Amino acid sequence: MSSSSSASTNFTVTEGNLTGSGVYLGMLSVTAIIGNVVVFSLGIVTCFINDSMVHIFNKQQIFRFNPRYILFIHLVLNETLQLTLSVSLYLFGNSLFTIYVSLCVLILLPAILTTMNTPLNLACMAAECYISVCIPLRHGNICTVKKTYIVIGIMWIISLLTILPDIFILLITEELEFLKTRVFLFRSSYSKNKKDASHLFFLVVVCLTLFYTYFRILFVAKAASSHAKKARNTILLHGFQMLMCMTLYMQNLLKQLLIYLFPGQAFYTQQAIFVLIQIIPRCLSPVVYGLRDKTFRMYYKKYFIFLKCS
Repeated sequence: MSSSSSASTNFTVTEGNLTGSGVYLGMLSVTAIIGNVVVFSLGIVTCFINDSMVHIFNKQQIFRFNPRYILFIHLVLNETLQLTLSVSLYLFGNSLFTIYVSLCVLILLPAILTTMNTPLNLACMAAECYISVCIPLRHGNICTVKKTYIVIGIMWIISLLTILPDIFILLITEELEFLKTRVFLFRSSYSKNKKDASHLFFLVVVCLTLFYTYFRILFVAKAASSHAKKARNTILLHGFQMLMCMTLYMQNLLKQLLIYLFPGQAFYTQQAIFVLIQIIPRCLSPVVYGLRDKTFRMYYKKYFIFLKCS
């Protein structure tokens, strides 16, 4: 299992044969062990921070009945699951080199779902922000707790529909015994093209949503409303998060650039790309959103003071 492809459907079947360029066999080198420790440590720290946010959300009624915080905590949970699965695949790739197809599919499916959910979640957060600023009198009727959870459910259904063809193709084109074999990578050209098309479609829709909501809020912000100005900055954060999502498409370009700059360092290049594209965005986004909010930051400080005193 290639560690660099852990968060997407970018996989190729290579059964049994574990030789060739880019495949590191034998005992784990010191570098590989250090890479595993660094990635695992970053994952643990990020999961701890995210877990504390989920704990605060569950303990405070002010958050549990606010659609904005519900969407935020769903983003946190989504990113936590995606990060956990990415790190797991990374460790498999650096330690075992091969993995049973059935286990690979079980890990990949939620990893792909959470990857597709991120831009949809950002679009929903931007829409909620737009409604609260531009049509505040209808915000209470449109953005209810029940409707928010329905939107989250629709979000998961849409993401699931994008990967069902991959599952059907796997079941149709392969024998059931294939699920019991060990593979190095798992990819088909159709899956790769469909994945790219799905991601691009999602990103285009979300980018249009962000542009529309930002300029509408920008127009309202000219009235010197502090709430509108804060909402405008929030939309900018959504745009920054979208840029981090789009780094996935720069993976091959970035890899070629680093290999060109550092020839003979393919292993280090792979480690660096994984950290830059898979780890750092998941570490930053929940913290940036959570600590920026004044109310959430206040409860966050109280939570850590409680942990320090207990």
